[in-house]
Amino acid sequence: METGPSHSLESYAPRPGLSIPLITVLDTDGRIIEAEQRALVRFAVQEGAGADILFSAGTTGEWDRMDNPRRQEVSRIVLEECRRCATRERPVEVWFGITAHTRRETAENLVFALEFGADAAVIAPLSVRDLEDPVDLVTRELGGVFERAGRAIPVFLYDNSEIHAPGQALHLHTRDVKRMSRLDYIRGIKVTANKSVLGNYTRAASNFKLAHEFAIYAGNPLLIFDLFAPAAGFAGRARHYWNRYLTRRALPYGIVAGPANPMPREWQRAWQVCRAQDAALMERYRSVLEGFRDACLFARAAGRYQPAIACLKAALAELGVIQSDAVARGTPSLNETERREFARRFAALRERSALSLEPGWVSRTDLPAARTVTHQHG
Repeated sequence: METGPSHSLESYAPRPGLSIPLITVLDTDGRIIEAEQRALVRFAVQEGAGADILFSAGTTGEWDRMDNPRRQEVSRIVLEECRRCATRERPVEVWFGITAHTRRETAENLVFALEFGADAAVIAPLSVRDLEDPVDLVTRELGGVFERAGRAIPVFLYDNSEIHAPGQALHLHTRDVKRMSRLDYIRGIKVTANKSVLGNYTRAASNFKLAHEFAIYAGNPLLIFDLFAPAAGFAGRARHYWNRYLTRRALPYGIVAGPANPMPREWQRAWQVCRAQDAALMERYRSVLEGFRDACLFARAAGRYQPAIACLKAALAELGVIQSDAVARGTPSLNETERREFARRFAALRERSALSLEPGWVSRTDLPAARTVTHQHG
């Protein structure tokens, strides 16, 4: 067990860039396949050309479909393997998802993160079923853990209306976020929402930052192609000024990109070219990354069907990074016909990526530090 994270809270500055919320590699009985989870970590790091942050046991990691021991197990594996494969020249942070269905288990997960040496913890307060007040949870439960331990690690809030517990609000109130941001250990928020909701947070960012740096990460990563678009032409200028009004010129600190699981290099470079506002390259990366989103869309009798996690696992299996593309019980899955069609679409997208993207920015499966496993889909 580690003695603590690689930094002190006093000297910590939120890490900008690409955060990958890793999938959890499961067998058909719902058990974590450790060797394949480790292979995924190495693939996501891409020898320094991939993730800036690895986020374990988040929504993409099916935290709400697992029991608490498995949430802690996958976080342990991710941290251990990341410490082995990340380079000193370009270190990668590991953030533990600590959200559980109860306040007690959430606090237990924070204890685990603190003791095992996570760089930070992530909590979605509105997903805790026995929550009465998010500020009370973050102040009393989390603050109590740190007080008893005599030290703390950074904590990031997570706002996602798709995973809120029954009876809870869809989004955190900005007034509550403002109160929580005053706590020394609260250092930012991940917002999975549209541009208007994200704008609510960025407009309030100056209030959040009164105590210390408070980072806002976009959980809808494709938004960066809009938010960072240069002001070119009448339509471009109109969009540019509207975005500045919505966000009050406070652009995201980074992105949390689930689709980066099978495409870490592509998303890392997309973040870079968006920050540089290189319009030509932005369009090339937008086309490819929107192509992956479209590859995950299917039609069923009830209408549009988008089993995102199943598609991420299928893509990683097609690449040979993992063998098992099983999802947890209750997670939307692909039927056999959809699985074959997705494999065809993803192969075509990889071919298009190799032709249209810059050399070196298509994720590699042949790296010595990212050895993959043999996979053949029948």
